[in-house]
Amino acid sequence: MLQELENNFSELEKKILNLHKSHQNLSEKLSELNKEHEDLKKKYDEERKKNQVLAEEQKNIKLYSAISGNPEHNRLMKNHINRLVKEVDFCIAQLQNSGL
Repeated sequence: MLQELENNFSELEKKILNLHKSHQNLSEKLSELNKEHEDLKKKYDEERKKNQVLAEEQKNIKLYSAISGNPEHNRLMKNHINRLVKEVDFCIAQLQNSGL
């Protein structure tokens, strides 16, 4: 009976050690994955910023092209001018309302 208890205890101890090793391995893997996740988030943010810069550059190029007389971008130029006129009109209206 005592021998059987010792065997059971020994097996239980082995299982606990295996579980502990598994836990350590999984903890290390989690740490690695968290680091990789942070790196990927940084890379994503950098790429998103680059994309925004490129989109703004593209918009400016189209605008410059429209200003230079490119017929493909005339509508863009008209829309841009209309937007600027509306902003100026809004500012004038605000100035008139404030009594200046």
